[in-house]
Amino acid sequence: MTESDKRVNSRVSSKNLISYVCMDENDKIVESGMGRTLNVSESGIMLETHNNINKNLNILLSIVLEETLIDIKGKIVHSKSIDKDKYNIGIQFVGLDDTSRLQMTKFIREFKSS
Repeated sequence: MTESDKRVNSRVSSKNLISYVCMDENDKIVESGMGRTLNVSESGIMLETHNNINKNLNILLSIVLEETLIDIKGKIVHSKSIDKDKYNIGIQFVGLDDTSRLQMTKFIREFKSS
């Protein structure tokens, strides 16, 4: 079974700028930065960054989808080095509130229909 076979939600390609803040188990900020989404689904994103992010950290993402800013908490499920200064970080959303979930769903549906 491939990784894509395990996905509950399909992903769509999307290039959106993201700012992120990484926190330890005590919610202390240990890292922050910018990246961009490579793809997005209702349950997670693939984030491209210039920094490798520790898999044990929690992450708070601020994503601009069209003209809407969404703040989403997530957990890092995998990290892959693409080249010397580029990493693909798989993030699963956690605790997504109803408003953010609706905004993500709307964005994904509109993107798929275009």
